[in-house]
Parts: sequence; structure tokens; C-alpha cells
Amino acid sequence: MNLSKRSGALIAAGLAGTMVLSACGGDDNKKNGNTATPASGGEFSIYVGEPENPLVPGNTTESEGSQVVDALWTGLVQYKDDGSIDYSGVADSIKSDDQTTWTVTLKDGWTFHDGTPVDAQSFVDAWNYTALSTNAQGASYFFANVEGYDQLQAETDDAGNVTKPPAAEQMSGLKVVDDKTFEVTLSKPFAQYPVTVGYTAFYPLPKAFFTDPEAAGKKPIGNGPYKADEDFVPGQGFKVSRYEDYAGDNKGHADTVEFRVYTDLNTAYTDIQGGNLDVDNQIPPDAITSVKDEFGDRYGERPSSSFTYMGFPLYDPRYADKRVRQAFSMAIDRKAITDAIFSGSRTPAYSVISPVVNGSRDDACKYCQVDVKKANQLLDEAGFDRNQPVELWFNAGAGHDAWVEAVGNQLRENLGVEFTLQGNLDFSEYLPKGDEKGYTGPFRLGWSMDYPSPQNYLEPLYSTKAQPPAGSNSAFYSNPQFDDLVSQGNQATSDEEAIKLYQEAEDVLLEDMPVMPMFFGLEQSVWSDKVDNVVVDIFGRVDIAGVTVVNP
Repeated sequence: MNLSKRSGALIAAGLAGTMVLSACGGDDNKKNGNTATPASGGEFSIYVGEPENPLVPGNTTESEGSQVVDALWTGLVQYKDDGSIDYSGVADSIKSDDQTTWTVTLKDGWTFHDGTPVDAQSFVDAWNYTALSTNAQGASYFFANVEGYDQLQAETDDAGNVTKPPAAEQMSGLKVVDDKTFEVTLSKPFAQYPVTVGYTAFYPLPKAFFTDPEAAGKKPIGNGPYKADEDFVPGQGFKVSRYEDYAGDNKGHADTVEFRVYTDLNTAYTDIQGGNLDVDNQIPPDAITSVKDEFGDRYGERPSSSFTYMGFPLYDPRYADKRVRQAFSMAIDRKAITDAIFSGSRTPAYSVISPVVNGSRDDACKYCQVDVKKANQLLDEAGFDRNQPVELWFNAGAGHDAWVEAVGNQLRENLGVEFTLQGNLDFSEYLPKGDEKGYTGPFRLGWSMDYPSPQNYLEPLYSTKAQPPAGSNSAFYSNPQFDDLVSQGNQATSDEEAIKLYQEAEDVLLEDMPVMPMFFGLEQSVWSDKVDNVVVDIFGRVDIAGVTVVNP
């Protein structure tokens, strides 16, 4: 999940230009150009859940931390509201003659919040740090296509203990040419490469970070429109102030922003109803039917790139047979759940690729169609023990209780399988549990795109190299055929060829069913009468810099 002013053509041979988010509906969620010096003043507060990790870009791969990091940093490129890339970030250009070696040229004038320059070394050092496996950064996988990445990966035993350290600490595919230029050499051609580098994982880091990474994770030093003036306190949050020397176009309006941590959606919603919170982009399910009437013109919605699924722990022998996974999926009536729990504000998912991105198909998943007879037949063929309850996992306080319980009720009714709910961990505890192979049954997770491409819904979630701790493949799925098809799609030189190959990879994935697609989302946000110009971007994040305080 990661927009502005100077229009830029896509470098990727025109490929990514059509693989973008469809235009959003409603004037409330169109980003007005913020190129002029903004009106300044005032303070506002915004809901955020507990980030999983300290606020380091290369280790921030979830929505809560990303909302904060996005205000503190600006990457090489940003994204327009239609999903195309925009050279309003640090990069002046990203060019390649062969789609393998890319030359990145930076603009002048960019500085970190400590006053030091943002230069080529800032990116190369940050990327090497993130890629090095012994640094245990959750976004390491995003550098797997850079030449020399494998040399930065330690060998480990089944328990994850290092048995052989990395052979190198710097990727051979990264080269600093001068202060404003660096080269990236990929192991294989990747036409969409410039589209990817606006993502959090690719943000730069100042020299001060490497002196004390732990301290920098608490009080980050970025190059974005807002700067941290104090440590982020777990369970509470922190305040940030406008960075007056910000070199980008999207300068902050408010003087100060408070990121306020909530562990329960209902508490946050009650606070915004009572005027004790200013911006909330997470609406509890039981408020969906009333929120428009209650907030009126202080309510906004737009299509979302979010995708919710139930994953299977493939490391658990009980779910190792794909027939079990197929049977569970065929026993679930997704439409009934979205209608009953979400009042139709979610769309049943029959693909793992969001409809807002070209390449999504509404009939890709044959095992997502309800077929109780076939499901029971597959479960019997697999020899599944129906006498042992299944454990259904989800994170606490985020409004998932009712729909996960509905999944359990359908498994009981259609397959005769009892269930127990495992929903006691908050988000910051829940994600590490999966990375440690701690889920003991189907688990709820969601995904919002990091950059606008169908590839982003496939490779980072299901490729072998994206297994934790390097990536987000929490099912620990691995299929060489899937990996190869995605790789071929990455190297394609036309829209049609790339989409065809990505869809073939999706077909392999949906036959293996490491996850059950559940539904696609809708971005919904509300705000107090204290603020205006609240915009949720294509990645589901509030544009912090664009929010204005009324009568500051």
C-alpha cells in the first residue's frame, strides 16, 4: 500500500501504463494539486493501529506503520491518482536501454530532516541494509531481483538459526556513479521496475541511521513533508511537525499531526463521533449502514486496492493436501458473508488480483464457487479428520470477529467441522506469529498494493523467495512453476504478454489454494469539522500533507 504534480511518462516501455488503478469516484477523493505554498497552521489527530515494527522503511510492510512512514519519507517516484508514476519524488529520471541495468538520476535540493543531503549513497546504503538477511527486514524480498541479492542471504536451519553467514553485505548490482546518480543491475529484465520503486522498501536512509538503527526506528529521520520531534511510543503514538525545508511539491498544511494509536476500531470511531479524533479511515462493520447519514459531507469513499483472504499454514500437516484447502474454499459462501456482515460494501473475491488493477478476473477461482457436495467429496478423499476442530485466526480489535465466525459457521454447517476462534492478538503481535509458523489453522490476512501492477498481488505474497522473514508469504507456499511464470511476466515487453503470464501464474496458485480469496474492499473515511481536504490515496492511506485545519 504508497501521488502530484509534475507529469512523467512511465519508463517501463509503456508496459505499466495500462496496469494502473481505475479512476476513483467522487470529487471528495480526487487529489487537488498542492503545488502552491500551502496555507499553514493548526494541528489534527489521526487514527492509526499499532505498527508491527519500529518505523524503519525496509521493515514496514503493513498498513499501520506505512501510514506513518509515508508522512516522514518521500521516495524516488510518487503515484498519481490514476496509479501511474509521477516524477515528483527524489528521482529526476529512471532509464534503461535493456530493462536490466537502470540508471537513476536524482534531483538537487533534497535533504533529510537532520539537514544532511539525500544522495545516491543514501539509497544504495538503505537498499543494501534492507536486503541483508541478518538485518531481518520484512521488505528484504523486494530486492531479490537485484544482482547479488543471494549473496546477502545467510544459510539457516529449520529453526531459522544462521548456519552460514552471508557471503557479502553489499549487492553487486548497486553502484554509486556520483552524488546524484546510481545504477541498478537486475538479475533478469524487468520492464516494470520504475513502477515499483515508489514503495516504502525503496526509501533512502541518512548516515545517522546506521550509527544507531534502534534509535532511528523510534525517532525516524526521513526526507518527507513531516518530521519526528519525539520518539514513537507503542500503544500511544507521537506528534510530528511540518518540515519547512521539504523539497517536494506536496508540502504539509498543518503545523503538527498527532498519530494516535488505537487497538480497537470501535474506540476510535466513538472518539471521532465525540469530536476527540479528527481523521479515521477504518470504519467498524456495524457502523457501515449508518456512517453516511451520521457524517454527511464529512464522509468519503473510493474503490480500494485491498484484498482480504484466509491463508492456510502449509507447514501444518493437516492442511498440506490441496484437496483440504479446495474443500474449505468451496464450502464458503462469500456473497452471503459480505451481504450479512458488510451490507454489500465488500465484493466477493474470485481472484487474488484486485479489480482496480488490469489483469483481475471475476471467474479465476473455480474453488471459490460454493459446491458443498464436491467439497465433502474432496475432504473425504484427503482423509481429513472432521472430529478435530479447526482453529480460525484473526487479529483483535479490527472488526474481523463477525465475518471470521461466519466462515466457521459455514464450515460447521457444510462440512461438519467444528471450529474455535483465535482472535486475541493485536496486529503487532499477530503478524510475527505467522512469520514464526505459529498459526495452527486458517488465518486472516489482507493486502493493499504497494505499487500498481498485478505482479504485486502475486510475487510478494506467494513466491518462494518471499517466505518470511524476507517477505509476506505467510502460507509458506512454494511452487517452481508459479515462480517461473511470474518471472516470465516480469520480463514481458508488452501489456498483453505480461498479463497473460501473470494470469497463468494465478491459475497455478488457485489450483494449489494456499489461500482462500474472501473479498475486495472499499475505502471509507470520516473526519471531524475541524479539518478539510481529507483524501485517501490509491494505497488506502490518508494524504497527511494535504489535510487542512479549519480556522487554525
